[in-house]
Amino acid sequence: MGYGALNSFFEAHMESVFDLEDTEERKNRPLSKRKDAGPPEKAHSPEPKRRMISETDCIDLTEDEPACTSSTGSKATGTDEGDHKLSLVSWNVDGLDTLSIVERARGLCSYLALYTPDVVFLQELVPSYIQYLKKRAVSYLFVEGNEDGYFTGLMLKKSRVKLHKSEIVSYPTTQMMRNLLCAQVTFFGQELYLMTSHLESCKDQAAERMKQLKVVLQKMKEAPDNMTVIFGGDTNLRDPEVAKVGGLPSGVTDVWEELGKPEHCRFTWDTKINSNKGVSYVSRCRFDRLYLRPATTGPKMTPEHMALIGMEKLDCGRYTSDHWGIYCTFTT
Repeated sequence: MGYGALNSFFEAHMESVFDLEDTEERKNRPLSKRKDAGPPEKAHSPEPKRRMISETDCIDLTEDEPACTSSTGSKATGTDEGDHKLSLVSWNVDGLDTLSIVERARGLCSYLALYTPDVVFLQELVPSYIQYLKKRAVSYLFVEGNEDGYFTGLMLKKSRVKLHKSEIVSYPTTQMMRNLLCAQVTFFGQELYLMTSHLESCKDQAAERMKQLKVVLQKMKEAPDNMTVIFGGDTNLRDPEVAKVGGLPSGVTDVWEELGKPEHCRFTWDTKINSNKGVSYVSRCRFDRLYLRPATTGPKMTPEHMALIGMEKLDCGRYTSDHWGIYCTFTT
């Protein structure tokens, strides 16, 4: 199916799927909450067909989830307001897969509620999926890499991360609508340069993928010395490809390698365990990666812990995505 056909399919099908979920939620919502919500605001989108959700019709799962409000949950996730550890999730959510899409999007929300990360890097978002997230995660600011087709996105926890500016860097020769999404932010006074991307997919696209990796690494090198640079995303990289571009530049580290290459979070794409794609072959790859370039002046940020998330099957019998998510914490 071509990308134009995909766009038409998502507009006609996925919006109706998520709208059905919203209708069911309104039916099941207690009467008092329905009265408080009031009428939805008028949309101010350049595309009128895309329904916008009003702030008063939001459910903030990052506050409502019991795991986030219990003392045990706070200690486990390390995201109390006084805690200056940075927590981050990077996840290809496979928004192109329409099977059980609402249940899987709800699963993502549950993981965000459990871990309450300060920063979220998302890949393979589609418009209806991100609107679903915006309705629920109102304590986050969203920055999107595009508006149509499928794209990347950043989620920044409003109470802890302040956005200054963002930019989208194009990949001139991509055949798959890929780009690099960047944002300059502050985290408790520390300057961060956040970057996410979904590099070209498939083994036979290695040449284009390596060109895109060079763009990423160049941007990391060019960032001001006082900024800590964190890149994360679905890189689709094989280790020989990294070697072919000359390896990582001086000062840039692969977070998984810096943490000692823990075996429990090596494979982020693992068809031996993850059955979402229903393939007969076994493929275990470290497609999803995090790169770090600490600031060369001022406080230095170092990785503390990494784990894979999304490894539990949902009630629908599928996983949140065909990729596992990466959860990582950093200390200064």
